[in-house]
Amino acid sequence: MARTRLDRAFERRLSGLVNARERAVLTGGLKGVERESLRVRPDGHIAQTPHPPALGSALTHPHITTDYSEALIELVTPPFPSSWELQQYLCDVHQFVYRELGDELLWATSMPCVVGGDAEIPIARYGSSNIGRMKHVYRVGLSHRYGRMMQAISGVHFNYSFPAGLWPVLEAVDGSRLCGQALVDDGYFALLRNYRRYGWMILYLFGVSPAVCRSFFQGREVPAALQSLGRGTVYAPYATSLRMSDLGYRNKSQAGAHVSVNSLEEYVRDLTRLISTPHPEYRAIGVEVDGEWRQLNANLLQIENEYYSFIRPKRVAFSGERPTRALQRVGVQYVEMRSLDIGAYDPVGVSQRKLLFLEAFAALCLLRDSPPLSAELSAQYEANHATVASRGRERGLALWTEQGTLALTDWAAEILDQMQGICELLDAGEASRPYSAALAFQRQKLVDPSELPSARLLEDMKRQGMSFSELAMWMSEMHRDYFRELYPPNGARLAEFRDEAAASLEEQRAVETRDTLPFGEFVTRYTQGSLV
Repeated sequence: MARTRLDRAFERRLSGLVNARERAVLTGGLKGVERESLRVRPDGHIAQTPHPPALGSALTHPHITTDYSEALIELVTPPFPSSWELQQYLCDVHQFVYRELGDELLWATSMPCVVGGDAEIPIARYGSSNIGRMKHVYRVGLSHRYGRMMQAISGVHFNYSFPAGLWPVLEAVDGSRLCGQALVDDGYFALLRNYRRYGWMILYLFGVSPAVCRSFFQGREVPAALQSLGRGTVYAPYATSLRMSDLGYRNKSQAGAHVSVNSLEEYVRDLTRLISTPHPEYRAIGVEVDGEWRQLNANLLQIENEYYSFIRPKRVAFSGERPTRALQRVGVQYVEMRSLDIGAYDPVGVSQRKLLFLEAFAALCLLRDSPPLSAELSAQYEANHATVASRGRERGLALWTEQGTLALTDWAAEILDQMQGICELLDAGEASRPYSAALAFQRQKLVDPSELPSARLLEDMKRQGMSFSELAMWMSEMHRDYFRELYPPNGARLAEFRDEAAASLEEQRAVETRDTLPFGEFVTRYTQGSLV
């Protein structure tokens, strides 16, 4: 078995940060979370009710919206400099949402509840405005291209930006000829490349979707790689995250859609090609047929967000501005890590310990040497992600590296060892050493793989004699009870959410009143980037 090569660039950068005048140079990066969750009825089936009006407008509310389905709530936090503030906000917004759900629950796992086929998954609606109609038509297009079942899978996205004071220190340590936003963009794209190399670690350590309700395959054949487990459940014995396997977001229809992360320019170039190249199968679907819009266009991607990647470079865009245009205009602002399953054992879907680890992992990906990746190398590294998603707990599993195959456990131990110094910097004198403690917790999973959440979920199903849906429903009920019984509530924050909900409804009405363009012209101008 090969070992990965010695990384002297990483050692130099870490030493430079340790010796910097400001020891806390890594601390204070902004953190945010987007948590998706299906609304379900008390019988465990997906809710057919509209997005609750008391939660505000899914189109204009900054923090409570919907994703693909009308029943798929998405809770979006503001960015916070500390993980505990972020965790508190998540707790408050969940408590607010549960006050308006009646007898419905938020599904506790990434893989969906009992679903009677595509017809039971209502596509999200956003009102009569052009931007609202465009969001709906985009989702209609996804249903024609991939089916609705894939879109009912949910997850947690972690948004992160490094503290501004880090970049001048790295510039000095590296003796870089880049400065300002060019240096920032270069750093974030180094992170993106290394996430392709090492991001399988997130699936291994935090994947918690090894099983799914058999109804997920209604009208289709259950893949041969899956086995039956009791009533109505299928699973992969060594899987960590079926959500991120070929059964979920890693849809085979996008298998050839390579997007370079060697630079901002190459990234924008490749995404632009995908959103402007017609696809014969999508042409056959049609775009506007007998006055009914079936998709925004017949190209490989309707818009940039259709490209399913493990991680994205992001920039807050103007209303009506394409994501790639925003990146070109001002550069990368933060990254969005998209590999996290919903933490089934965490009421808010993610734990503070996990957030601390992800922050340190992002720093590792930034600081390690990150040579350019060819399309072929990218494909090899991305295949590691798929392997870990479907077989990550298989004893003796080896992954591909440029030096030869390497045992997953050996490679994971090496990565965790390299994170130790980063965690010590992030702890920045805190007596409780929270980052180091979060790292130690993950090390224990290498010692005892039964502590991996994917293994724990399967063991709980077997020990309690429950199907996947029964266990997920039980967890969902526990989480509901936790938020309903939480006392005292944060009265000021709940009032803030009520005000935001009311303001968002007013804003949606204002958006609808201001519209003057015919919808077809609006779509054309958005595509051409001429709305802004």
